[in-house]
Amino acid sequence: MKKIVGIRFKPAGKIYHFDCGAFVLKQGEHVIVETEKGLGFGTVAIPPAPMEKKPRGKALKKVSRIASENDHRRRAKNIDLEVCAYKFCQKCIKRSGLKMNLFSVESTFDASRLTFFFTADGRVDFRELVKKLVKEFRVRIEMRQVGIRNQAKMCGGVGRCGREICCSAFIEKFDPVSIKMAKQQGLSLNPTKISGQCGRLMCCLTYENKTYAKLREGFPKVGKKIQVQGEKGKVIRHNILGRRISVRLESGSEIELGVNEIKALGK
Repeated sequence: MKKIVGIRFKPAGKIYHFDCGAFVLKQGEHVIVETEKGLGFGTVAIPPAPMEKKPRGKALKKVSRIASENDHRRRAKNIDLEVCAYKFCQKCIKRSGLKMNLFSVESTFDASRLTFFFTADGRVDFRELVKKLVKEFRVRIEMRQVGIRNQAKMCGGVGRCGREICCSAFIEKFDPVSIKMAKQQGLSLNPTKISGQCGRLMCCLTYENKTYAKLREGFPKVGKKIQVQGEKGKVIRHNILGRRISVRLESGSEIELGVNEIKALGK
């Protein structure tokens, strides 16, 4: 029975499945695999496991070999090439006055292609820039414009929580994040407090959203008028985790009650 192995090419990047053949691989081990762009240098993210179902579409590509010392040296040279290409491209961008923010360069394992990642407010005419890069490095050049969230994922950093930002550490793909999630969790709607380094809403707002939505069931909406202790009042705050609500009575005083008490008295 064939075995498949999960390979990751970037930290927190997407995991791709390959046919590991007769290789005995361990998690964290470096391997050389066949890809659509030629050989690639990857890391075992998921150890080999029996293939239960045949993959749909194209057959799985194979693990070529376990990375040797020569492969590691070649990867190190590629990293040096990426640094050199980044510096050269930055100089060209400044001289040409192009309005683009270059933040990363990636080389294929065989160094036959260099991909330049950048962000920009609109479309950028980089045809002359590509000509200069081709003339300098004599390889295939690809310019890729990405979003600000992808930039944060690729560059990494430390979040307001003091830990490495989630998208760079373990998130494989971005899930939709909305301001409604912040409201649902009773968080401050100050953009500086609920935005990440990318300037977009923090990905971690999605982690507990389903839990808060479930806990909120049975709570009267903020602003709803209810009858409390024979007096009318209006719901002004929720304490979701404490299962309590704050009510402002017509007399002007505020009281805090458990949700179960409100149910007993009627909404």
